Amino acid sequence: FTSFLHLPGTSEEVAPPLQQSFMIPKKEINVVSDMAKWKRSQAYADYMGFILTLNEGVRGKKLTCEYKVSEPIEKLVALLNTLDRWIDETPPVDQPSRFGNKAFRTWYAKLDQEAEKLVATVIPKHLADTAPEVAVYLKESVGNSTRIDYGTGHEAAFAAFLCCLCKIGVLRVDDQMAIVFKVFNRYLEVMRKLQKTYRMEPAGSQGVWGLDDFQFLPFIWGSSQLIDHPNLEPRHFVDEKVVNENHKDFMFLECILFITEMKTGPFAEHSNQLWNISAVPSWSKVNQGLIRMYKAECLEKFPVIQHFKFGSLLPIQPVTS
Repeated sequence: FTSFLHLPGTSEEVAPPLQQSFMIPKKEINVVSDMAKWKRSQAYADYMGFILTLNEGVRGKKLTCEYKVSEPIEKLVALLNTLDRWIDETPPVDQPSRFGNKAFRTWYAKLDQEAEKLVATVIPKHLADTAPEVAVYLKESVGNSTRIDYGTGHEAAFAAFLCCLCKIGVLRVDDQMAIVFKVFNRYLEVMRKLQKTYRMEPAGSQGVWGLDDFQFLPFIWGSSQLIDHPNLEPRHFVDEKVVNENHKDFMFLECILFITEMKTGPFAEHSNQLWNISAVPSWSKVNQGLIRMYKAECLEKFPVIQHFKFGSLLPIQPVTS
């Protein structure tokens, strides 16, 4: 499934002419019965292939290890730094309700306006036509400005954004570790800051029965990082001392740290699913279980996928084997 990360064209000068015409992605899943279309689609196959390729790419690796950082990766980090700076420039407003600070709408309006320009800074000139299509996924990835909420559907849009950049050849197969450790990790930091600053509601949360209020992918990739670790076992992630000492190396523990900062009370009560996972004997079992759970709880749930958008890069058309 790494095939779409191996794209023709070795450098910008000899870029392949892209055969397709680009389009603004739109909703295609309008009723529950449309879910079958999604599961058969090229978009689903490519999205899942992308997630699993990265899952293998980070296996057994620390966040702090050495890896190649290409120019597009640097530009993506700069883009996320811009979003972060806009949060500082848009402080929360005084309002009666505790959750869903309306200043988020001001912040979002800025992204809505600037998204194409931001994406154009990452995409080489000869691919400029793709910016409007790719920018849609960036705009969808930060939460909903009407409801002031954020959830796994938004996270999926960011993964789709990165997947599109792979499909047009901006990101390459040797960028895998940097995609997760540099770009996605920076995205998580900015999302946590948004969630905290504007007190965003969890979108479609299952409360204590969900894995986490906001994210899912860092638990998948983070558990892959820990496979075959010489001494950290799943039972250790509920130990505060272990988390404090190792969170800078492992995305999974970084997520646990954020949960414990945001929630009070016994871990088993506020994060029951994760508590159960801590009893699984090995990280590879955790990883496989989380991939199955991701498909069932996120990708196969109509309330999440009804918002997903399809274009020429992630098409709704059935998969062509």
